[in-house]
Amino acid sequence: MAFRPRERILANLEAIYREAYERAKAAADQARMADLDAAYQREQLLLEVLLDLRDALGAPPAETEGRPGKDRPDKNPGPDPITALETIRRITRLR
Repeated sequence: MAFRPRERILANLEAIYREAYERAKAAADQARMADLDAAYQREQLLLEVLLDLRDALGAPPAETEGRPGKDRPDKNPGPDPITALETIRRITRLR
């Protein structure tokens, strides 16, 4: 499965907010401009976290885990669901 590049996704987000920001600026709506700026930063951070998760879950297993063998006879293994859950657990663990 091919994913859209991170740069393209983030550029699309920026374009959407930039357009709305320019409309608010043209209307001299300072409150809306401030709201859009805060919303953009919040959504950019959330999107980057989601993209990091996508990249972590879509990555092939570590070399020792992904090697075909007795336990993994397939020659081209996909992402391992257990490894994906462990990755999510590590990322979301709060300390």
